Amino acid sequence: MDEFFAAIEQLDQPELRGKPVLVGGDPKGRGVVSTASYEARRFGCHSAMPMANAVRLCPQAVIVRPRIARYSEVSQQVFSILQQFTPLVEPLSIDEAFLDVTGSVRLLGPPETIAAELKREIRERTGLTVSVGVAPNKFLAKIASDLRKPDGLVVVAPDRLQDSLNPLPISRLWGAGRVTQSKLDHLHVHTFEDALRLTEKEWQQLFGQHGERFWSLVRGLDDRPVVPDRTAKSISHEVTFPIDVVDFDHLRNVILDQTDHVARRLRRHGLAARTVTLKIRSADFTTLTRQSTVHEPTSETEVLWRCVSELFKVWRESHRAPVRLIGVGVSHFSDHEGEQLNLFNTANEGSQALDHAVDTIRDRFGDQAIRRGGQVRDMNQDGT
Repeated sequence: MDEFFAAIEQLDQPELRGKPVLVGGDPKGRGVVSTASYEARRFGCHSAMPMANAVRLCPQAVIVRPRIARYSEVSQQVFSILQQFTPLVEPLSIDEAFLDVTGSVRLLGPPETIAAELKREIRERTGLTVSVGVAPNKFLAKIASDLRKPDGLVVVAPDRLQDSLNPLPISRLWGAGRVTQSKLDHLHVHTFEDALRLTEKEWQQLFGQHGERFWSLVRGLDDRPVVPDRTAKSISHEVTFPIDVVDFDHLRNVILDQTDHVARRLRRHGLAARTVTLKIRSADFTTLTRQSTVHEPTSETEVLWRCVSELFKVWRESHRAPVRLIGVGVSHFSDHEGEQLNLFNTANEGSQALDHAVDTIRDRFGDQAIRRGGQVRDMNQDGT
């Protein structure tokens, strides 16, 4: 999605359209930019930049505090659209995904036609634009999706892979951080074409276990499959805050929304999970994960929430550090269809009926049509 958070703010507040918008924290504190609108990017503003720096570059920018619940709602709407084109959808983040449309070509037409229709459907139903890359593999599709933002559509033909890659800066090499790029720069490797000079052995000597993967990627080779929720080993939902959060009530509401989101994804694919994970990263980048195992695999929001809230309670009793990232995940799946149900266990019938009713209402009227109490309180605090 293009400038996702900022685009939603400009969609919901028409007076912001055409203006430089920075979604993020307070410039007087340690706030950072979560998303910069394209109007703000012309001044050099970008995500992860300290908000104070962004304001110096663009003093006229409008600063908007993030509304995570609203962004999550739109994200779920977008992903429901993607599912109409193929069941093979692998979420990367709240606003990005891989789609394998190999099995959809006979019904929907060639990949570029599917991409154009996907863009049209998202624009009509959400009012937002998306940039799409079409290619034979994930790495090339990812690169292509970034080449003509916003509202782009780039197709990398199978017989033109190297021609498409060669002129690109090596900074686009997936997984190559500053240390990797520094080493390549020292060797005068600035483009993908330059990188072809290095042998596979040289890549391995330079970067160890990552060397073989880099050698393949600079040649446009990537055999990783698209892994949808249905076949994934885990499903998770997490958020990195634009400013470190110390409000425990807000954190609790965020993980309630995440638990709700994860549980719905389980039910959508007919899955049940046995293991629940809470992930918390502090301001100093210390990451803690805690897990809990339920007696029987479940997709019930209430059961999963009891596990998550207990894990959060235990963490809260011994930690007071500001939180940079928080997330909820589930794993160790089983199919609901294959379960042996206990005919005499009716204790969870009410919870299952509630989940079914909530899913039905949201499918028909949108995710904001019905919310859990904690989510409503959080939305009110965000001013929505």
